[in-house]
Amino acid sequence: QVQLVESGGGLVQAGGSLRLSCAASGTFFSISVMGWYRQAPGKQRELVAAITGGGSTNYADSVKGRFTISRDNAKNTVYLQMNSLKPEDTGVYYCKADVAVLRYWGQGTQVTVSS
Repeated sequence: QVQLVESGGGLVQAGGSLRLSCAASGTFFSISVMGWYRQAPGKQRELVAAITGGGSTNYADSVKGRFTISRDNAKNTVYLQMNSLKPEDTGVYYCKADVAVLRYWGQGTQVTVSS
């Protein structure tokens, strides 16, 4: 079982920055892919960014050049640095971790970007 705890969300003005963190705990051998998804009101959950244990990254086109995902394998923690935030970045951000064939989700953290 894996527990994911997110932190770092909040309210920020357009153009501002936020840094999200997600720490994994529990009993597991290793986490393969960790990532961040977001869900805006009335929309489906979408991938924002993902990172493998080796550091390979993948970003949604809408956040490339503005967001940076990173990972501390020793701490089982993934981060999302979000710069140049836009109102359309508003939503609930969820952390995801893949362990073997199982996928775990955090409870979500709200990010609100005001114009």
